[in-house]
Amino acid sequence: MEVNRIIQDLEQRNPGEIEYLQAVREVLDSIVEVYNRNPHFEKAGIIERLTEPDRVLTFKVPWVDDEGSVHVNRGYRVQFNNALGPYKGGLRFHPSVNLSILKFLGFEQIFKNSLTTLPIGGGKGGADFQPKGKSNAEIMRFCQAFMLELWKVIGPETDVPAGDIGVGAREIGFLYGMYKKLTNTYTGVLTGKGINWGGSLIRPEATGFGAVYFAQNMMATRGQELAGKRVAVSGFGNVAWGAAQKLTELGAKVVTLSGPDGYIYDEEGISGEKIDYMLELRASNEDIVEPFASKFKSAVFVKDKHPWDVKCDVAMPCATQNEVNEQDAINLVNNGCMCVCEVANMPCMPKAIEIIQNKGLLFAPGKAANAGGVAVSGLEMAQNAMKLRWPADEVDKRLHQIMGAIHESCVTHGTRIDGYIDYVKGANIAGFLKVANSMIDHGII
Repeated sequence: MEVNRIIQDLEQRNPGEIEYLQAVREVLDSIVEVYNRNPHFEKAGIIERLTEPDRVLTFKVPWVDDEGSVHVNRGYRVQFNNALGPYKGGLRFHPSVNLSILKFLGFEQIFKNSLTTLPIGGGKGGADFQPKGKSNAEIMRFCQAFMLELWKVIGPETDVPAGDIGVGAREIGFLYGMYKKLTNTYTGVLTGKGINWGGSLIRPEATGFGAVYFAQNMMATRGQELAGKRVAVSGFGNVAWGAAQKLTELGAKVVTLSGPDGYIYDEEGISGEKIDYMLELRASNEDIVEPFASKFKSAVFVKDKHPWDVKCDVAMPCATQNEVNEQDAINLVNNGCMCVCEVANMPCMPKAIEIIQNKGLLFAPGKAANAGGVAVSGLEMAQNAMKLRWPADEVDKRLHQIMGAIHESCVTHGTRIDGYIDYVKGANIAGFLKVANSMIDHGII
C-alpha cells in the first residue's frame, strides 16, 4: 500500500473534503505495515472498498418557522460500512455540517464501533441546521421534516442513528415520534432515547464516563492515578458533563470548561452544583459559557480562547474536531501535562498529535477513548431487542469492561519496542483488522 498515492486518488475523487482526507490519512499511516504484511488485503481491494461509503443520502429539509416563513436545509446520511452489523452513528445538527465532516465522522465510526466488540457498523448523518435560538416548536417541525426523508433508509437491523452535536434527548424524541408514526412500529431504531420510552440508563453520561475509564487505564500504565490530578476539559455539553462527573468522583479536579465564546477557569474545581449548572447552560440553547463566571465567584471567563494554556496534568478535549493546534500542544507540554485524552472526534490536529507523542506524553485518539457513547448505544439496542432495561450499575459495569478491553487492544497493537504505547496506531490496527477480515469473509460486495 502506497499511502500518498491513495490519498492523491482520494483528493481527486473527493476535492475539498479536508476533514475526511485527514481522517483517512491518519488510519492509513497507522495500518500500512500490517496491511503490507497481509497481501490478501490488497488482493481483496480492502482500502479502496473501505474508503468509499456504501451509500450517501443527501436530501432537502423544508420547514416552517413560528412566523410562517419557509426555510430549507440540507440533510445527509452517510452509510459507510456494515461489515460488522447495522450502520451506527450519530446525527449532527449544526451550520458547519457538510459532506466532508460527515464522511470523516462516519469513517472514524467504522473503527470506533469495531473496537467496542459489539456488532455494529459505521455511519453518520445530520443537517446544516442551527438549533440555537429556535423554539421547541420550530425544532420539532424541523426534526419531523428531516425524518420524512431519513426513515426510508434506517431501521433496527439496517441503520440505527443516535445523537451528536445539536441532537440531544429532545431532538431524538421528536425524530422518534415521527418515525413511529410513519412506520407504525415501535422499535429500537434510534438510540439516546428517553428513559421512559426505551432509553438506557447512563447513556447521556456514557461518552464522558467511558473516556475517563480509558484515561484511568492509561495513567495506570505509568503507575499513576487520576485522584489528585488537575484536568482541563473543553466543551460543556453532555460529553464534558459526564467526564466532569466521573473525574470528580475519582478524586480529580476539573479546572476548565469551554464554549464557542471562550473558556471558564475555576481554581477551586468544577464539582457539585457547578456540574449541575452545566446542564442548565446546555438547556438554555445559547451555546455560551460566560454566564458560568457570573454565577460562581471562583470562576474566571477568558474570552475567545481554548483552555489549553492552563496548567494541568490531564487534558480532555470534549468539544469538536481540530480544536487543539500545534501551539496548544506546546503549551500543554510546557505546563506539565502528562496525558491528552481525546473525548471529541479528532479534536487534535495532526501536528499537535506529533508534538504530544514525540514528547512522550500519553495520547489517546477519540476513536478509542470516546467509544463509550456508542458502546452504551449498542447496549441500548440489546436492551430494546430483549424488551427490558438493565439497572444503571449493570450498564456501567459493562461500559467499564468494554473500555478496559479497548485499552487492552490498543496496548497489544500499539506498544513500540522502546515501550511507548502508540494508542493511535493500536486503535487503528485493532479496529481495522476486525473490519477487514469480516469484509473478506463476506466476499466482494
